[in-house]
Amino acid sequence: MFAIIRTGGKQYKVQPNTRLIVEKIEGDVGAKFDITDVLMIADGDQTTMGAPVIEGAKVVAEIIEQGRGEKVIIFKKRRRQNYRRKNGHRQLQTTIKIMDIKAA
Repeated sequence: MFAIIRTGGKQYKVQPNTRLIVEKIEGDVGAKFDITDVLMIADGDQTTMGAPVIEGAKVVAEIIEQGRGEKVIIFKKRRRQNYRRKNGHRQLQTTIKIMDIKAA
């Protein structure tokens, strides 16, 4: 059984007992929460697709870790103008564990 969910503006294919790194989700480590943006559920030969989401379906997940991603360097340069700008960014991330997939 697997599901396709949407969180943080991205779509993920998830199965029970898998870990996933997504964009920041508010909550403490160990807290459980529901993801209601379920786009598709497949269970063997039976497939349910939403338009755009499946009403009443949810994926139960648990927060494993709150952290930050790797640093991305932004470097701007204009040749022969003595113009250089260096900046960095670390995106906030949450590691979650998928506990259960519940269809409608």
